Amino acid sequence: SGSDYINSPKVNTSKKLFIVLVQVVGLGNPGMNSSRHSVGMAVLEALASRLGVADSWRGDRHVSGEVIVSDIQDTQIVLLRPRLLMNINGVSVAKAAGKYSIKPEHILLVHDELDKPLGKLAMKQGGSARGHNGVRSCFECLQTDVMPRLRVGIGRPSGKTSVDRHVLGRFSQEEQKVLSVVLEASVDILLSQLTDKENVQSPLSPPGGRPTSQTGKQRERLSAPRKETATGQT
Repeated sequence: SGSDYINSPKVNTSKKLFIVLVQVVGLGNPGMNSSRHSVGMAVLEALASRLGVADSWRGDRHVSGEVIVSDIQDTQIVLLRPRLLMNINGVSVAKAAGKYSIKPEHILLVHDELDKPLGKLAMKQGGSARGHNGVRSCFECLQTDVMPRLRVGIGRPSGKTSVDRHVLGRFSQEEQKVLSVVLEASVDILLSQLTDKENVQSPLSPPGGRPTSQTGKQRERLSAPRKETATGQT
């Protein structure tokens, strides 16, 4: 279920070498880090701060994003902020996975979730992108849905506010009070996933993930350039 916690990266503590390499991605739009839609990037920044590497971001044109390489115990982690718009974030994620030789099941995505109110968090493994075009882009570019995801609730718009305006807008002052707690709790969950060593088999093993089957039309769509849009919700 969406609230179930995934199996975490596992390491063999008898070795001092890094034997697990994990990529943590904050989905969002470049230059819009304070918008609801880019809350995944805000979580990643909070994680970098907790790890003491907040000033270590560096641009990498080979992955179309900004990267920090750090470590937690025996696990080496690659933090990634894509520099591409939300609906083609997957291009950056796939490039980084290729550069660092990271398997899809070792890629942890952090993204906003319209169907959960602000303050609610949930881990999800496999399943539908649920209308989130940033997640869909990752599924398409990596050709699988096995990536574990931390879904950060932002809630749906009230009144006549459109979804696009809501997700691209900034958190209100009242929401920002809740957001600070959300960011701390999100980092706690990520660190828990990255440091749990109970099972040394298959880090971030997907219980329900599956390869994305591709028809001829789907393969053609994956190879064709996508029109960039800032809104990743449909």
